[in-house]
Amino acid sequence: MATRISPLHERTAWKALRAHHAEMRDVHLRTLFAEDPGRGERFMAEGAGLYLDYSKNRITDETLRLLPRLAHDGSTNALIRGFRRLAGR
Repeated sequence: MATRISPLHERTAWKALRAHHAEMRDVHLRTLFAEDPGRGERFMAEGAGLYLDYSKNRITDETLRLLPRLAHDGSTNALIRGFRRLAGR
């Protein structure tokens, strides 16, 4: 008997990420930078000739804590479908 994989939007990690999004939706980037002066250095990655600056997105340490939980809370395909749903595709 096959195990039923619950839809992404029904999972605990997804609901936590949605609630976090609701909290962050109206937070201005100026506020995030004012509250965390090291944000520009912390939310960046560099390697293989690429520099990624994701400090100018509404992410926090909490966002980075929740995203891996979502990835581990089910199949990767479900995660990809969820991101597409958020993007309206």
